[in-house]
Formats: sequence, structure tokens, C-alpha cells
Amino acid sequence: MLRSLLLRRSSNARSLRTPTSPFPPLRTLCTSGQTLTPPPPPPPPPISSSASEKEFRKYAGYAALALFSGAATYFSFPFPENAKHKKAQIFRYAPLPEDLHTVSNWSGTHEVQTRNFNQPETLADLEALVKEAHEKKNRIRPVGSGLSPNGIGLSRSGMVNLALMDKVLEVDKEKKRVRVQAGIRVQQLVDAIQEYGLTLQNFASIREQQIGGIIQVGAHGTGARLPPIDEQVIGMKLVTPAKGTIQLSKDKDPELFHLARCGLGGLGVVAEVILQCVERQELVEHTYVSTLEEIKKNHKKLLSTNKHVKYLYIPYTDTVVVVTCNPVSKWSGAPKDKPKYTTDEALKHVRDLYRESIVKYRVQDSSKKTPDSREPDINELSFTELRDKLIALDPLNDVHVGKVNQAEAEFWKKSEGYRVGWSDEILGFDCGGQQWVSETCFPAGTLAKPSMKDLEYIEQLKELIEKEAIPAPSPIEQRWTGRSKSPMSPAFSTAEDDIFSWILAIDQSCSSIDFFPVGIIMYLPTADPRQRKDITDEFFHYRHLTQAKLWDQYSAYEHWAKIEIPKDKEELEALQERLRKRFPVDAYNKARRELDPNRILSNNMVEKLFPVSKTA
Repeated sequence: MLRSLLLRRSSNARSLRTPTSPFPPLRTLCTSGQTLTPPPPPPPPPISSSASEKEFRKYAGYAALALFSGAATYFSFPFPENAKHKKAQIFRYAPLPEDLHTVSNWSGTHEVQTRNFNQPETLADLEALVKEAHEKKNRIRPVGSGLSPNGIGLSRSGMVNLALMDKVLEVDKEKKRVRVQAGIRVQQLVDAIQEYGLTLQNFASIREQQIGGIIQVGAHGTGARLPPIDEQVIGMKLVTPAKGTIQLSKDKDPELFHLARCGLGGLGVVAEVILQCVERQELVEHTYVSTLEEIKKNHKKLLSTNKHVKYLYIPYTDTVVVVTCNPVSKWSGAPKDKPKYTTDEALKHVRDLYRESIVKYRVQDSSKKTPDSREPDINELSFTELRDKLIALDPLNDVHVGKVNQAEAEFWKKSEGYRVGWSDEILGFDCGGQQWVSETCFPAGTLAKPSMKDLEYIEQLKELIEKEAIPAPSPIEQRWTGRSKSPMSPAFSTAEDDIFSWILAIDQSCSSIDFFPVGIIMYLPTADPRQRKDITDEFFHYRHLTQAKLWDQYSAYEHWAKIEIPKDKEELEALQERLRKRFPVDAYNKARRELDPNRILSNNMVEKLFPVSKTA
């Protein structure tokens, strides 16, 4: 630019010194008739130095503006944290590059964008990817199907997903064992091994999890005699950054094996898993309605005599839905009882409430006085779809949510009965739509002698909900499992007959001492960002109250897939200290330093839950 400026100035100077007119010089006739030659033109005025400086400043300003715009655009793109580029600082709303991958969890509560989303197809591909990332110190956080409500597998810096490594590698029908690639989904695996007469010992509510993911977060099914799902793993192949691919089992490096079974993806990428299966069998599911007082009288028997059992509590009512599942009797066969009510009769109260509520809220909202032609026929909606639409009308109104819960209680009273099916068909649950979930696990005694703390917890929780007027939707789901021998599992215990209670939506803890899952759920039935934010704020208020009033009292710890990181520094430090009391954090961090010294498999959540000392 400077050279062009100089050339322009030189050209201007020449034009001033040399006339360029095509006409000959004019001659002037004087009165005497003599021809006179006009005097030569005056010399050109000198070039103004101030004008040239002004012109130079103008072009220098253009150059500076171009450099600034380029730098602003460059720094505005959200590059990975470990890239050589800086993160976005200047323009917060700059358009995203076309090659970014948007990855969100199933609940729609967490989302990241990344350019580095890897899906290897073979073990060799995975090994090469991990090796390269380790050498370049590029993060590739293992992520499964994204079912975890807290997005524990997400990372803006980069991820590795094994969805293309989803094969059944070996089936040992005699020993009831299968070896699979870790990217295979639960339902896909169950479908593949049913021809061998085999199935998994237990299931979570959803079947879309990848096997590698479901074991790494300590997921569970239900049944006080059955352990969490990580206990089904008897061998695994772990691809580590520092030590390459290692084989682990209870006979080969048992300490690391048990630590890595519920390793939160921080010790290595689980590539293959050997699972201990069971014979496939039909189950009879019995659903009926009870009360908390009646449950107290029969609790010990319900836990000990049923293979699978769970309670669904409905806030603002005294209704408890009990669901038991047991193998079909070889002598009496499946029950012949027919349901007393049809589906339409069971849904009547919910549909009536929806019709009544939709009219009420249309009157209040002038913009919605006329029905929306796009609204589906409510007679075509399932119960959970109707519940979501009802809650969406006024999700933070405790009176409205209480009415929805009461209608749900009537639905369950008319849905009592039996259902027969294979275990992979029966042991599921329609969880509804997008939701915030908190789940805790805590010890509940032994199978022979339950502590009854699980029911005490529920009583206090329901009292807290009503006292604080919390718009808590149904259900509060309570399950039980046996213990796990994986030290990082919330249900870890050295005592074989311990049981744990898991409470979904509020708390979740597990252990081999009668742990039960208890949790808190708040649905996100709306796409309105402001309303979703209000629901989110109410959920965290609900969760905070539960934590303050109940967690320490009952030694309850959250499910790894549902724990949320506090934004407040003091709260985070308190959480870190609390986790140290329950889990072998030092042993876990030591294994991380040995297997993943550059922490390429980590993410912000893991780093905050288990900070590694710089002096270690």
C-alpha cells in the first residue's frame, strides 16, 4: 500500500510539471499588429506537505481498520480450548463455522459445539486417535449416547464417540457371557443375544445407552437383590493415553479393574466389555396403588420377595404406585386377571383436567383465546404426553401442578393390573419429555434387616415439598439395588448383603447396604427460553433445599450422571470435600495421572469434581 501511495504521488508531481493539453500554445496579437509570445507559465506551486501527510494518515487508517476487523473475526470463532487459537472474546454472537458439531444431551439441558468430534470404526482407529491426542495434548472426552442429564460426557475441546464400534464379538452360551464393543446400545445388544436365550441381568429405564457409557457412570436398574449394572462387567479392554490398550479383569489387576468399571471416562476409553448375562425369561409386572402407611407395614416383604420393585410417589397426594416384577410361575403361569378399566377410562380425569385448564388459560391469555388448529387431538395422546402439556400451561404454579398430580393419581388407580412380557420389554419406564433430574443414593440397611431410612427420607421430602409450596411434578421414583464392588459407585460397599436406595429426581445414592434411588424431576415441557430458565431456577432451588435438609442426614450422594457443578466457589469446595469423604478421590486421581497424565480424557466437570494437586 505504501508503494502504491508513493507511485501516486510521483504521478501527480509529473502532471503538474508537464502540461498535457493537446492544443498548441496560444499566441496573443497586440494592437500594433506584432505577434507576441506569451510569457512562460508560472512555476507550479510546491506540493503541500500537510496534504500528503493527510493522505498518508487516511490510508494508514484503512490499513489499521482492516487489521482490526481481521483480528476481531479471527478471535470471535469458538476454537477448541487446547488449540493454538484463542477463545472467543470480542464478538460473543459471531456466526459459527460450518464445520462445528453441536452435541447436546437427551434432556436438552446441556449443549456444546466442537470441531473435534471423532467416531473411530475399529480398535486400531481408536488406538491411533488416543495416541495422537496424547502426543499433541488434544482433549477427546469419551461420550456415549448423551443420556446423562448433566452432560458428563460433553466437552467443547473435543470428544470421541464409539457409535460405529457396536458389534457383538463373541457369545459363550454355556457360561452366559458376551464380549461386545463398547459402542453397542443396550437394546441393540439385547436384541442380538436373545437368539441365544440370554439377556442382561438388569436394566435402567431407557435402552438407548451405549454399554461403555452406562457402566462408566454407575447406572442401575431396580431390585434389592440385584447390583448396579457395572457389576455385570467381568472383563474390559481399556485404551489409555499413557499405557496403550490394557486388559482388565478381577484376576488381572483387580484394583484397577474395579476402579475403572465406574471410571467416569477419566481413566481410558472403554473399547470392549465382557458381560455376565442371565437366561432370558418372561416377567409378570404387577402395578397397584397403595399409601405410605401401608407401604411401611409391607416394606421388608416387598423388598425381599420381589425380584424387581419400585415405588412412585405422587406429591400433594397420599398415593404411592407400587410396581413389582417377577418371573412367570412355572406352576400357575401368568395371571388371568383382566383390567377393570379401559385406557380411555383411566385417562378420563387427565383429559378432563386438560380441557378445563386449556379453557381457563386461554381466557387469561388474550393471545390464545381461540384453539390452535395445530394442536393434536388429546384422545390420541399418551398419559405422559398429556401430563407434559398440562404442566406446560403453568409449570411453576404449585396449585396447578398439585391438580395435575391428583389427576395422575386417579389415572394410576384405574391402571392397576398385570402385564406379561420379556424382561427387556417390562423393565422400562416412560420418563416423559425433557427434564431436569437429580438422583441420590444412600444405604438402607440390609436385605434381612432394612433400616427403614428410605421411607423416612420420603416422608421428610414430601413434607418439605408441601411446606415450601414447591411445584413438584410426579413421580418421585424410588428404587433399590444391592451393593457394587466398584469404589467409585455410589452403591459401593464391602458388605455383601447391603442394599441401597436410589431416589430419582431429588437424590440418588447406592451401596451394598440397601440403597434406594430417590430423585427430583422437573419437566421442561416448553420451548420458551424464559420459561425454561424459570423452571431451571425452581429446580435448583428444590434441589438445594433437599441437599440442605436431607443429604447429610442420610449419607446421600448424587448419581454421577445427574450431579451438577455449583457456580459458587464455596459451594464447589464443599462438594469436593464431601466427595472425598465417600469416594477414593486420591486413588482415582493417582490412576488418572498414571494412565492419562495430560488429562486428554477429562472435561470441565471431571476437573472440578476431582481437582488434581499441582504438587502431586
